[in-house]
Amino acid sequence: MSIGALDTDAVESYREAGEILVETMTEAREMIEPGVTQLEVAEYAEDAIREAGAGLAFPVNISTDEAASHATPARDDETEFGEEMVCLDIGVHVDGYIADAAVTVDYTGHDDMVAAAEDALAAAVAAVGPGVDTGDVGREIEAAIDDYGYTPILNLTGHGVERYDAHTGPSIPNRAVDRGVELEVGDVLAIEPFATDGRGKVGEGATEEIYEQVGDGSVRDRRARQVMEELAAFDDLPFAARWLDSSRSAMALRTLKNADIIKGYPVLKEADGQLISQAEHTMIVTEDGCEVTTAGIHDFD
Repeated sequence: MSIGALDTDAVESYREAGEILVETMTEAREMIEPGVTQLEVAEYAEDAIREAGAGLAFPVNISTDEAASHATPARDDETEFGEEMVCLDIGVHVDGYIADAAVTVDYTGHDDMVAAAEDALAAAVAAVGPGVDTGDVGREIEAAIDDYGYTPILNLTGHGVERYDAHTGPSIPNRAVDRGVELEVGDVLAIEPFATDGRGKVGEGATEEIYEQVGDGSVRDRRARQVMEELAAFDDLPFAARWLDSSRSAMALRTLKNADIIKGYPVLKEADGQLISQAEHTMIVTEDGCEVTTAGIHDFD
C-alpha cells in the first residue's frame, strides 16, 4: 500500500529496515554492561545488520555521559562500559530506505532522565499527523522533558529521512518554535528528544571517527586514492574509519578532508559536561497520524 508520495515498494522497504533495526537494537542493548567493550557492541550490531541482508545507514553510535552523538569506537578500541549513561543509536537501510532509532541504557542512577526522553518521544509520536506544525511537536517534547525538571538539547533536532539520506528536512525541534513546517502524508521522520541536566546545548569535541563523502576529486597520495576506491561501497552514507581496509588510514582521511572530498563528524558534547539521555523512533506520516516503523524498542510502544 502506498502512503502519500511513497509507493508500495518504498513503504515495505522502510518497514523491513525498521524490523531489522528493532531486532538488532533489542539484542545489542542487552550487551551493554560494565566491563563489555564498546567495540564489541558496535561490531555485533553492524554484523547483525549485514547478516540480515540490510545496509548500515551510519556507523553504530555509542555516546556516553556528556556525549550526545557521532561517537563510535575506533579500530581496536578497548574502551569498556562503566557506571555511565549510554545512548545507543542505530541506522539500517534496505535499498536505501532508512530506519533510525536510539535508546538509553543507564548505570548512573538517573532513571528519571531516561524516562524524560522516552516520555518526550511518546508525546511527539502522539502529536504527529498531516497538517501538524513541527513547532507544535517541539512544544510537546519540551513540555514532557520540563515536567521532569530537565532541559531539552536545544541545538539538536529530529529530522526527515529520504532514500540514501538519513538527515533531510523537515527539522523537528526539541522545543517550541513559532514557525515550523506543516507535516504531510508520506513524510518520513526520525524524531529524537535529548534530555540533560546541563544548559541544553552541545558543542563539537576533539574526537572524530565518522566521515561521509561529500565531493569528488583527485589526490596524489597513494593511500588517499586507495581509500577513495573504498568509498563507493558506502553509498554516500556516513562510514566509520575502522571500516576501511587499511589500518593506516588516518593520514589518508586527513588528505581527503583537506581536499573537500569527505567531511568529518566530531563527537557532540553537552556544553557543561552534564549527562544526556536520548530516545528516537522513525515514523511515516499517515492520513490518521503516523506509522512507527521502529516500534518495539521503547516501553511506550
